[in-house]
Amino acid sequence: ISTASKAGLSTAAKAGIGSACGLVGLFLIAVVLFCLFRRRKKTQTDQYTSKDLPVTSYSSRETSSYPTSTTISSSSNHSLLPSISNLQNGSTYFGVQVFSYEELEEATDNFSRELGDGGFGTVYYGMLKDGRAVAVKRLYERSLKRVEQFKNEIEIFKSLKHRNLVILYGCTSRHSRELLLVYEYISNGTLADHLHGDRAQPRPLCWSVRLNVAIETACALSFLHTSGIIHRDVKTTNILLDDDYTVKVADFGLSRLFPMDQTHISTAPQGTPGYVDPEYYQCYRLNEKSDVYSFGVVLTELISSKEAVDITRHRHDINLANMAVSKIQNNALHELVDPSLGFAKDPEVKRKMMAVAELAFRCLQQEREVRPSMDEIVEILKRIKGENRVESSSPDVVDIERSGGDDVGLLRHCHSVPPPISPETDKWTSSSDTAASSF
Repeated sequence: ISTASKAGLSTAAKAGIGSACGLVGLFLIAVVLFCLFRRRKKTQTDQYTSKDLPVTSYSSRETSSYPTSTTISSSSNHSLLPSISNLQNGSTYFGVQVFSYEELEEATDNFSRELGDGGFGTVYYGMLKDGRAVAVKRLYERSLKRVEQFKNEIEIFKSLKHRNLVILYGCTSRHSRELLLVYEYISNGTLADHLHGDRAQPRPLCWSVRLNVAIETACALSFLHTSGIIHRDVKTTNILLDDDYTVKVADFGLSRLFPMDQTHISTAPQGTPGYVDPEYYQCYRLNEKSDVYSFGVVLTELISSKEAVDITRHRHDINLANMAVSKIQNNALHELVDPSLGFAKDPEVKRKMMAVAELAFRCLQQEREVRPSMDEIVEILKRIKGENRVESSSPDVVDIERSGGDDVGLLRHCHSVPPPISPETDKWTSSSDTAASSF
């Protein structure tokens, strides 16, 4: 009996040991397979990302004054991308010159001269070997989203040639991760600098220069719309001025290609507080009239020298668009305009400023359908500039002071409701636009 028990115990022990070994083996196999799967997935991700980034093995610049963010429809990402091998066979990327990282590092003196710091990148001054002054923008992140933004900006710029648009010279990236864009350098700062920034004193822009800036900006936006492009971030910090005060519209970071056969694009709200179309917050639908609203804010800044958002103002006036509509409707334009421009002393300046105020009022209407197109805006501004006297009988201009109280008659055919302050107003500060560059 003792011998049989020992034999049975020995067999049971062996079976238990065998089962344990089998379980351990299966566990080890599962661990190995899991590691292999993770490694393979990581390799595929790295390959996908590397294909999205331009290489740099070639020798062939609530804000920065140059583009600081971009977006493009994800459905078109892959069709826009050449392979790495194709990139290595040439010296251009989407039709623009490709610089090596070393070239730009040398041009910017190791990125030592910062021009501006925006929400998505820092801009540095540089000088290329061929003598061109440039502004080099470095995007902050290495994410796929930034890659898409990078591609979008180049794609937008490659086909655009207009005297009032900033020029993109080229691009590069470092180790297929760091993204850099190279723009022409505009030395006279931004419109925001001259209206309410460090260049506003001691000699603010005179009215004739401001009116010309409005015309040239409108021409640039009209050109974009004709080309099927919505800027999406029209604001005074994105309007650069050269030494002759010629306009250079910049920052196509949020721009979108707009299919000609569509009436709108659905997209999540983006842009700068104080300039965003209030209807955009409600329906998330974007079209050219969104730029028109933003341009209306720019016109208001031109006649008032006030910031688009300023929390030091009365709570109802924090948003300049809201403030402007209220002042105009209550026959108080004199409380809105910058007195240094001659509104009270020069009758011609007064008439033209009232005409521009009326145009801004039309642009700031909540209902997009009643806002003018950019083509119409260009025509109206040129007519205002060309006339020695703006007649009160003009269908486009109404003498605000002759109209009474709330029945201002500025747009007798249009029923207007002041644009609401965005729900995000409480988050805004007077420095909501990032600091403008000092060049």
